[in-house]
Amino acid sequence: MMDAAPPPTFSPGSPDYVQRVHDSFAQQAFMRTLGVRIVEVAPGTVTLALPFRADLTQQDGFLHAGVTASLADSAAGYAAYTTMPPDSRVLSIEFKHNLLAPAVGESFEARGQVIRAGKTIVVVQATVSALRGGQAKAVAQMQATMMRVEA
Repeated sequence: MMDAAPPPTFSPGSPDYVQRVHDSFAQQAFMRTLGVRIVEVAPGTVTLALPFRADLTQQDGFLHAGVTASLADSAAGYAAYTTMPPDSRVLSIEFKHNLLAPAVGESFEARGQVIRAGKTIVVVQATVSALRGGQAKAVAQMQATMMRVEA
């Protein structure tokens, strides 16, 4: 069995990429409504966190798939945004969201990781994990395509 390749490394699109991510994220009313916060920002990577809330569950008590998709989409989008130049905005243009297990946990984390960064199109993966009792379990996986839009 072959070892998995390490994730690619990327250069930030601008020296102030961390502040740009935080400033843009602060404008997202929906993320604020969900209670999502930024945990980590690095070139090509963004991690978001969400505490469990009963009002975000579906009929069986699992975190709703729409919430996991929103978490993954934002983590992926902001990971892509870290690689874009200062005159950019980021826009999701396509994604595939796979649900891997019931989303049950004390909190949830979504980690977006750029796979390939082009001048206009960025391909990103995001994993949503449920955290419970100090353990993390992947509950959703997203493959996404993001587009650079001039500000």
